Amino acid sequence: MYAIISDGAHQYRVELGTIFDVERKDLADDATTIEFDRILMVGDHPDGTKIGQPIVAGARVIATLMGEHKAPKVEIRKFNRRKGYSLHKGHRQKYLKVKVEKIEA
Repeated sequence: MYAIISDGAHQYRVELGTIFDVERKDLADDATTIEFDRILMVGDHPDGTKIGQPIVAGARVIATLMGEHKAPKVEIRKFNRRKGYSLHKGHRQKYLKVKVEKIEA
């Protein structure tokens, strides 16, 4: 069974045991699981494929938190020739690594 979940501005196709990254969220310090309740579709379900309009009612995906990490640095450079202007900035997005434990539909 698989599910398509929506988290923030992103959509993910997940199955049991899938490990994927989501954007960092403010969670409790002792949180070990995270629950996704915006399920757009559940496929290979015993009762048939469920497609939400816009979400599947009563469906949820429970995942275990595996840690936090940063993406590779994105460098921003701006330069205007002959004007004495140059700008250099960097950004590293923070992500949570999660593993899908349960899909309920």
